[in-house]
Amino acid sequence: LYENGKRRKDIIREYDLTPSALDKWIKQSKTSGSFKEKDNRSPEENELIQLRKENKRLLMENDNLKQAAL
Repeated sequence: LYENGKRRKDIIREYDLTPSALDKWIKQSKTSGSFKEKDNRSPEENELIQLRKENKRLLMENDNLKQAAL
């Protein structure tokens, strides 16, 4: 709607949105063409998510080894 010329304030009022939500969606659409969060993450955010998953896996492995040693 926004890209087709509908005014920002009309979209906000019609769909009961916050201005920041609409601005976020417009930015996401322009940068990646997608509204999915995973498609709009920075490389640093993706790396952090991957490292957290790996850390969780390693902690679980460590706990299993501790249990096996007992």
